[in-house]
Amino acid sequence: MTQTFPTLYISHGSPMVMLENSAARDFLSGYGRELGAPRAILVASAHFEARAPLLTADREPEMIYDFGGFPRALFEMQYPAPGSPELALRAANMLGEAGIAARPVEGRGFDHGTWVPLKLMYPQADIPVVQLSIQTNLGGEHHVALGRALAPLREEGVLIIGSGSITHNLRELMRTRAAIDAPTPDWVMKFDEWVLEKTTTGALDDIAHYLERAPYARENHPSADHYLPLPFAMAAAGEGARGRRVHSSCQYGVLMMDAYAFA
Repeated sequence: MTQTFPTLYISHGSPMVMLENSAARDFLSGYGRELGAPRAILVASAHFEARAPLLTADREPEMIYDFGGFPRALFEMQYPAPGSPELALRAANMLGEAGIAARPVEGRGFDHGTWVPLKLMYPQADIPVVQLSIQTNLGGEHHVALGRALAPLREEGVLIIGSGSITHNLRELMRTRAAIDAPTPDWVMKFDEWVLEKTTTGALDDIAHYLERAPYARENHPSADHYLPLPFAMAAAGEGARGRRVHSSCQYGVLMMDAYAFA
């Protein structure tokens, strides 16, 4: 019998989560064992942006080190999970049937929004992985539509993940250069609490329209890239899905590392 997994939203944070001891690293390192192994994984990553939905279709995806100024050890890390051209094509067709033009692409490897959390969750790298691009300029409703179109993949044993960060103001992080355990300011906590309330009550429309409805939305997300995987993941769990916060912590004062499971 094929296992049906919850959909996930994971805050992948800084690449340094791979090297620094933290509550988020501890959580991710054990969460894969708790979930069990899916047949395949589909990740909508904040670091894969395109004008239209693209799905990675290489059988042996390369690594992308889409960051700078970090220790050499991060640039030497590998996550040699196989790709799945078959899943990429199936997902593209499902999106097409929903009226969303999408296509598989080759030559696009795993960015750190994918390999950082998966290297901790499934370190054996033996589960096929496909990345889905986000469309930052198209907003929450578009990503809800993406999630709804791909929701049936859950019944086929596919683990669907949105990878971003519940809060993501890098300008503020660079301005303060706070320690990893710095206190969390009120404007970050207010937004985080709003997300918790709306996800756990199943308020998908609010989650999709966060810019108009959430407190301090623009302060926490000057760009939408790390937020939009959230409405995607929530919608991919199916009609009426509610979230359960499976982890909460903060790094550097302004990066909330919360994770949610939706079912």
